[in-house]
Parts: sequence; structure tokens; C-alpha cells
Amino acid sequence: MRLADDHRGDSGTCRGAALISDPPYARLTPDRVLDAVGACGLWPDGRLLALNSYENRVWQVGLEDRPPVIAKFYRPGRWSNAAIAEEHAFAQELAAAELPVVASLTFAGHTLLHHEGFRYALTPRCGGRAPELEAIDQLQWLGRLIARIHLVGACQPFVHRGKLDRDTMVQQPMQAVLGSSLLPAALHAQYRVAALRLDAAIAQRQTAIGPLRQLRLHGDCHPGNVLWTDAGPHFVDFDDARSGPAVQDLWMLANDDRAMTAVLEGYRQFRDFDQAELALVPVLRAMRQLHYAGWIAARWHDPAFPAAFPFAAESRWWEQHITDLHELADELE
Repeated sequence: MRLADDHRGDSGTCRGAALISDPPYARLTPDRVLDAVGACGLWPDGRLLALNSYENRVWQVGLEDRPPVIAKFYRPGRWSNAAIAEEHAFAQELAAAELPVVASLTFAGHTLLHHEGFRYALTPRCGGRAPELEAIDQLQWLGRLIARIHLVGACQPFVHRGKLDRDTMVQQPMQAVLGSSLLPAALHAQYRVAALRLDAAIAQRQTAIGPLRQLRLHGDCHPGNVLWTDAGPHFVDFDDARSGPAVQDLWMLANDDRAMTAVLEGYRQFRDFDQAELALVPVLRAMRQLHYAGWIAARWHDPAFPAAFPFAAESRWWEQHITDLHELADELE
């Protein structure tokens, strides 16, 4: 089964089948990208490099008189302006606390920019390599950094970015799949049964665990959103920032109990961790897998998706997905 890490964290917010009939980026030509960067008073030198992102469109743009910048053009209709501004403010708050995160640049007092109907933001280019998740010292370092992010995240709540909950991660994606032509008609009833069963199992597990403390999160801490340099790690892409339990920012970096132990050893050097949250990891894993299929279904009208995920047009992939949903329900029940 292809899991959500394949799309580098751009999970999106699935609100039923596609709401936009035209390809969302059909008018985003290279010239418009260059013009948008130029509108900020910068001087592009014509060099463009498209970066790996499906939810948004992201370009590295060369400049004549300074290092390149990264231009991210937001998918129409996904986040409100207020929600994007809140994401930018959180990243800037973290950067002001001297944490290694990539925050949006400000132009004329604004981080959310507009050009010919597109919303976009510019950030510095910050390179790096993938973390070595088998190395205990790197896992501990990541734990310390995430704890420091969470100390800032706990200072105040998000207002506009929503929560990591069943509505966002299960019910909306399920409706996106059921409303999509991608799901073969012969499998419609089987998928519905499997998804509803998993939703019930998730709800039951959450009830058993009880309420957990919520805070502002990075929201998508998989290895693709961590870049490592000689100075250590830094986090990129706060596009999925939302409210949720602390463990959401930990579990995708820990492949097994040994790794989770190392991450928590680092985390607890700066912040307490509620051990009860570990019981939520199977729930989060199940949510992410169900959400992944819904994300593809909701975005299938975007030409980038059939090209990137051709397996989603095959019945056998959906048959395996249904089997996976039942296996996840078995684990939770």
C-alpha cells in the first residue's frame, strides 16, 4: 500500500469530491511565477526549478543579486487567507524563538502575497539532507527540537486552522472517495463498510484514551519535512499546521519502539510528555492511510495527480486499500 509519505506531507483538507472543475494551476505559467517574484521588488534571473509538491506548486527561483528564494503558490480553495496568515505567524514566532524553521519573508508588512488571482509566499532557500532515522543521536536531537516547537505551540491556540480530528482525517476523505469516479462501482459498498468500520474503531479508541491536551503543531513531521545540515536539523513546510496532541509530531519519525524511545528521551529534556498519547499512534496511522486515498480522490481533477499516482485508477489498488482498512480496524478493535 502506498502511504501518505509519498506526497511529502501535502495532505490537504478533503471536503468531498473536487470543488474546482478547472485545473487549479492551469494559468500558473513560468512567466507568471517570475512576474510574481518580481512584484515583490526582487530581480529574478530566469532560472526556475519546480520542486516536489502536489498540493501546492513550489518553485525555486534564481535571483540576480542574492541567493534563490522558494515561491509557494497555494492551492485555490484549500485554506482561507486567515488560516494561511496564521501558519505564517506561527513559523515566524518559532523563528523569533531562535528555532531552526523556515519562515515566510515579509514584503510591505505582508507574508501572504497576491498576483493575478494566485496567493503565494516566498521563503529563503534552505538546503539539507534527509535525517538518518536509524541514528539514536539524530532521533534524540529531533525530539529536543520538536519539544521546543511545542513549548511555543502551547502558548496560544490556533483560531483558523482547525484540528486533527475524525471530521478532517476520516469523514471528509471518506466522502471524497465515495463521491469520486476513481472508486470502482463494484467496490463502492465494500469500501463504505470498511471505512465506516474503521471510523467506528477510531472513535472507540479515542473514547477509551480520553481527552488529550491540544496545542499548535507542525502537523506533518515526516522525514521529507526535515532537512539536516552540519548545524543540525531544520523543519520546513508548515502547510499542515493545526491543533492536535503532541504525539502527532513524533510518530512519523519513529519506525519502531526503539526509535520512539530515543525521540522521547530528547523530547523530555525540554517538555513533559503524556505517556497516554502513545496509545493514539495506531489511530493516527489509520487516519493517515484513510486520508491518503481521500486526498487523491479529491484532487484527481488536477492533471498532476493522475500522472503521479496512476495506481489509484486501478481496481486492485482499491481492493488492497479496502483490505488495509479492515486490518487497521482489526488492530484498533
